[in-house]
Amino acid sequence: MPCEYTLMPSPVGQLTLVARDSKLCAILWETERANRVRLGPLHEANDSPVLLEAQRQLNEYFAGTRNRFELELDFAGTDFQKQVWQALLTIPFGETRSYTQIAQQIGNPKAVRAVGAANGRNPISIIAPCHRVIGASGTLTGFAGGLEAKQYLLTLEERGQVKLPF
Repeated sequence: MPCEYTLMPSPVGQLTLVARDSKLCAILWETERANRVRLGPLHEANDSPVLLEAQRQLNEYFAGTRNRFELELDFAGTDFQKQVWQALLTIPFGETRSYTQIAQQIGNPKAVRAVGAANGRNPISIIAPCHRVIGASGTLTGFAGGLEAKQYLLTLEERGQVKLPF
């Protein structure tokens, strides 16, 4: 099944939002490494409801009015990768976890490096918040969007800049 995409400007650079079968399946970075995320053929679809909704929610996140995403996601990867990506979805807004903590959470405490590798291949950055995973010492580690983007996202969340309307 071909994937639809649209381009979205953001404070962390231009993002490529990708959907398949009415579900969001990727958010790609301007500086995307070749083959980090494997997708089928892409065609531009600026009127796709799922892409428009993803763009709306991301804009709210960047504007400080959203701290949780409500989108149907389609993760394509190995069972282990999907397990790691699901664990990412449990990290609360404004908090961080270490790779070790994620490995423990999924019941595989010795798989710290594998968790790091899966985190690096997360196809739905920001929404599946791989930016919230840091080194055990609290240091920022690799990020597909670059460490500046990771720091920006963490700072946005740490400062509690989300102003909820209720």
